[in-house]
Amino acid sequence: MEKNAVIIDLKNISVSFDGQPILKDLNLYIRDGEFITLLGPSGCGKTTTLRIIAGFLEPDSGEVIFEGKAINGVPAYKRQVNTIFQRYALFPHLNVYENIAFGLKQQKKSKQEIRSTVEEMLALVNLKGFEKRNINSLSGGQQQRVAIARALAVKPRVLLLDEPLGALDLKLRKDMQVELKNIQKRLGITFIYVTHDQEEALSMSDTIVVMNAGEIQQIGTPTDIYNEPKNAFVADFIGESNIVDGIMHSDFSVEFQGIKFQCVDKGFGKDEPVDVVVRPEDVDIVAPEDGMLKGIVTSVTFKGVHYEIIVDIDGFKWMVQTTEYSAVGDKIGISIKPDEIQVMKKSEYSGLYGDYSSFSEEFDELSNPSVEADDAGGETVEE
Repeated sequence: MEKNAVIIDLKNISVSFDGQPILKDLNLYIRDGEFITLLGPSGCGKTTTLRIIAGFLEPDSGEVIFEGKAINGVPAYKRQVNTIFQRYALFPHLNVYENIAFGLKQQKKSKQEIRSTVEEMLALVNLKGFEKRNINSLSGGQQQRVAIARALAVKPRVLLLDEPLGALDLKLRKDMQVELKNIQKRLGITFIYVTHDQEEALSMSDTIVVMNAGEIQQIGTPTDIYNEPKNAFVADFIGESNIVDGIMHSDFSVEFQGIKFQCVDKGFGKDEPVDVVVRPEDVDIVAPEDGMLKGIVTSVTFKGVHYEIIVDIDGFKWMVQTTEYSAVGDKIGISIKPDEIQVMKKSEYSGLYGDYSSFSEEFDELSNPSVEADDAGGETVEE
């Protein structure tokens, strides 16, 4: 199979649980050798999509195509895919060597082939010399490496990873992100990765599929998704965003908050209502008299590298990320360059995001829990 050819094609996939639609007529193709991430909040359908590819769940309608052939009804163990879950599902009564060798023994490989493959996998995940270790004596990160080695030992064409780093602490998680990306590059096989962590998706993926409410909102490279979000949901979900109502008067001219701005967007109808996105790091603070817009600072949080400042501009709270300090109560101006204004068409998500009036990090964390409810049956932690 030639590199970058389509390896998996999901066509018109729909799934409901108890009459509740989980996936709605989903279409997605995945290329051979791609690191693709399904990203979205709890309940958006990303784990269900993974389970359908794995063969743990049959869609109500639609086709699952693998290398040009429909594999609906083909059981999981006959598919050329393997899955790593957040709960690693290692065998506690087997040592490291035996865990990695398990799938190879099921395939009736010779002892010599098993030994050589296990050694190769241990080297790949930096666990040489751990062969005889008891699984329960390993750290979370080491257990994760064993799970990766075991999944890769049987040489799947596609590796499915369902929130695999969710149980690790932040530093280890970041180390494993780099490790996983390096392993994928070295092996050149397709990784399909599920996460609700935006930073993880941006740093690891070739392609990101942003999902919400059972539907794909946008597919693109990390740069495209961040710099050119398709709607207010994507803009808000990927990083912080100021999203204001605007009017596109003509090509390259948009009005918001009563002021006309030059922008780089075109192709909208004359005087079409739009959503305007400005990332907090793209806003420059200037003297009030030099500002395109003026406001009062209502909150300042020191974030280590920068300050996160909330500015009230005519009742709309903007977020600004800057290395320059401003105090609460200061009157400031803000300046925005044309190429830092992103204009989007109105959508069902318009008006729901982008005003930081009720912003609180604690609330933000509570509304995006990392421990997610089990879905209808099985080994997953979502939907």
